[in-house]
Amino acid sequence: MGNRLYILLIFAALLSSCGEYEKLLKSTDFELKKEMALQYYEEERFTRTSELMGQILPRYRATEESENLNWINCNTYYGMRDYMMAGAAFRNFAESFPYSEHAEEATFMTAYCDYMLSPRPELDQSYTLSAIEAFTYFKKRYPTSDKLDEVDQLIKQMEEKLVEKSYISARLYYDTKKYKSAIVALGNSLKEYPETKYREEMTFLKLESSYLYASLSVADKQQERFQDTLNEYYSFVEEFPETKYQKDVEKIYNTISKYLNLDETQE
Repeated sequence: MGNRLYILLIFAALLSSCGEYEKLLKSTDFELKKEMALQYYEEERFTRTSELMGQILPRYRATEESENLNWINCNTYYGMRDYMMAGAAFRNFAESFPYSEHAEEATFMTAYCDYMLSPRPELDQSYTLSAIEAFTYFKKRYPTSDKLDEVDQLIKQMEEKLVEKSYISARLYYDTKKYKSAIVALGNSLKEYPETKYREEMTFLKLESSYLYASLSVADKQQERFQDTLNEYYSFVEEFPETKYQKDVEKIYNTISKYLNLDETQE
């Protein structure tokens, strides 16, 4: 009986609290709304803070309190993990209050919110590119910031994700047996990211794609395409003389050699 009464009392208190909050939202007392927004913010009740901020920010736009209220609004969105809205709010803050003590942090957080929105490598990387651009701007804007080491690490993470994305996209053409497209995609990826950790694998896949593309071609196209594969072979073995793909590479060369009569040509 005691536990039931306790639960009923809590439920009644919650209903009362919700009722008071609804009254606050409808109130025209903006000073009270501001005070309660600050209180909710301190209590990390970000949803209520955000709702009240949406009402009071226009009211305090031209006042001395505008900067602080806008800063709280930025961090409220971030506290809600609404990184899209937070990023926009931080960007707007940095532009509206360029001489604020929070301007550097706001510029950093603009980029960091895009970083938080950056998805896994196989998905669209628009936010990753945006994060790199924003972090690069931060470095130029604040060249003596104590955040530069962190920024460099974050940029490196984003660049590695782009490399991963490029690798996955190019590899997909090979896996789906679209060898002509694979040759182009792998070549483009290697040009764009020459230092990729996948370089040996991708260079081999480009060679093998060229070989398979030639093998599957109509007879009158094979001569030219096997010659292209031979060129790929020479480039590969020059760069990776002790490759882990040695057996596969030798098999490709032996097949090309027989088709192009290389042994007879060399005699």
